[in-house]
Amino acid sequence: MSYILLIVAVLIGSLFVLVLKPNNKFVRLLLAFSGAYLLSVTILHLVPEVYIYTQNSKKIGILILVGIIIQSVLESFSKGAEHGHIHLHSDTSKFPWLLFISLCIHAFSEGLPIHHAGDNLLWAIIVHKIPIAIVLTTFLLHTNYSKLIIIFFLSFFALMSPLGILVSDKVPFFNDYHTEITALIIGVFLHISTIILFESSENHKFNFQKFTAILLGVLLTIFTLS
Repeated sequence: MSYILLIVAVLIGSLFVLVLKPNNKFVRLLLAFSGAYLLSVTILHLVPEVYIYTQNSKKIGILILVGIIIQSVLESFSKGAEHGHIHLHSDTSKFPWLLFISLCIHAFSEGLPIHHAGDNLLWAIIVHKIPIAIVLTTFLLHTNYSKLIIIFFLSFFALMSPLGILVSDKVPFFNDYHTEITALIIGVFLHISTIILFESSENHKFNFQKFTAILLGVLLTIFTLS
């Protein structure tokens, strides 16, 4: 079921673009909500868990920092697609392979902790994927890429997180070191979610709608966390 839900999340995002054609303001609010939800699950669920299951808290802290650094490197190739931005010219027919590979690595890594972290993280990733799929689909539809390439890109991207769950479940290494791997992914999540929430509001003014979306994401996590 986890595999299906993660694939459906990308499909929903893509269909959202094709059917409803959401405007930029709506996508930003959806991103704010998803970022708040992901950050809340990370802090309230994942962080306490990795510290409970380790006797070396310093190592866990270092791994979280390494995860932040890894995501920073990935974003230099993905152009910020993980948090809703793709700063590329859309009038080119050349496929952005670096963006493709870095996004797939990111999506794969998102799936690694789900097998051990459970439903709380699963739903956070699902909520996170929908606006990212909206942004990605919108970008691809404004390029000169063929429909076949667009479908392939979105399908491959949709399969990466389920593949991460499968690998973490079946490969002994990922089971043996799941606490350390989760710590790395916590760093990735912290980097992405904080950028979504705290990067440039226009003229650094208070945005009530964005604040409401963030508050809803936090409250939803608090009241549904099992």
